[in-house]
Amino acid sequence: MGEVIIPYKPRPEMDAYHDRTERFACIVAHRRFGKTVAAINDLIIRCITNPRPDARAAYIAPYYRQAKAIVWDYAKHYTQALPNISVNESELRIDFHNGGRLRLFGADNYDAMRGLYFDDVILDEPADFPSNAWPTVIRPALADRKGRATFIGTPKGKNDFWDIYDNSITDPNWFSANLKASDTGVLDKEELEEARRTMGEDRYLQEFQCSFEAAIQGAYYGTEMQLATESKRVGVVPYDPAIAVVTGWDLGMSDSTSIWFAQFVGQERRIIDFYESSGVGLDHYVKVIKEKEYVYDTHILPHDARVRELGTGKSRIEILQSLGLNGIEIAPSLSIDDGIQATRLFLRTTWFDAERCKRGVEALRQYRRDWDEKGKTWRMRPLHDWTSHSADAMRYLVTGYKPKTVWSGALRRNVKGVV
Repeated sequence: MGEVIIPYKPRPEMDAYHDRTERFACIVAHRRFGKTVAAINDLIIRCITNPRPDARAAYIAPYYRQAKAIVWDYAKHYTQALPNISVNESELRIDFHNGGRLRLFGADNYDAMRGLYFDDVILDEPADFPSNAWPTVIRPALADRKGRATFIGTPKGKNDFWDIYDNSITDPNWFSANLKASDTGVLDKEELEEARRTMGEDRYLQEFQCSFEAAIQGAYYGTEMQLATESKRVGVVPYDPAIAVVTGWDLGMSDSTSIWFAQFVGQERRIIDFYESSGVGLDHYVKVIKEKEYVYDTHILPHDARVRELGTGKSRIEILQSLGLNGIEIAPSLSIDDGIQATRLFLRTTWFDAERCKRGVEALRQYRRDWDEKGKTWRMRPLHDWTSHSADAMRYLVTGYKPKTVWSGALRRNVKGVV
């Protein structure tokens, strides 16, 4: 095969990325920098230069429809001049002359990648992936070939992507880059100043200056969680064996299930633990509950847990009880707005264990309203994303918990004729 020209000219900031020797990479880049174009071209180059006759590369977006709408056109554009390629529109797949293959996936159906192998993968906005996608499916798919992985995105608070970036800064096995608009020169000064005026300071800092610290626009509990941090109520909150634990659940049908673990001491609320997973059955969560050292009082489930499944004819309450989960209570069927307001009041005096509740705390910080692009206004409903299950589980815990009255002594009745 002779020389092949791909119609791609890397920005200077990406030269070091394309020439990297590290196995893993994390790129934090501002909006409109061109990180998607750079990433897809890196995969194309790897596919056509990999000496293996069956090289496999994958571009993974949070949702399959995103991969199709945004990345697929780039993939076809930058490979159209290559000889003897085969484009499969239905599978979003491009096969190259040497046996290499590039395919696009959505993390919303990460099980579609189970059992595959990859030499190179790009994970776009990994903070929006289901929590199990990387550790249980994507990472194992790299193992036998020691495949490479690149995480790319723009900050949305201190979430999983922040953890990846923070690690990449000091780990010698990682390539790391943080590309702010004020440094790259991709957008001129006048455009950035206009963006700052129209977007507001927090959103500008997040989207163009790659700030993980900026406040999340439209966040329901942003003020309450910021106050919790400033007042040092996010820290070390140990389990007290003398106090029973109450759990609050949100049960996902096909995606994540979240569980909060709380202890109530008078008017003090202590959130001591958090657990979330996806793609597993109810028996998995009961096993997790039982394996912890806690003594339980009540397990609060959403009201739709009463609904019977067509396949089994049993409700999820009945299934959980058959698995040995006792003390189940059902949260009242309140409106989301009423539940959010109750949760706001609850969070103002709540303590969180920073380490065990790390993902859940960040989800509460980022849980936000949905933005109406057409109307340019906030919708009344919450945005459904990776934060939703954690926030819903907290709402069910708050609205479903019933403090138990403890009598410290005998009642004295003021009855006529009795002294």
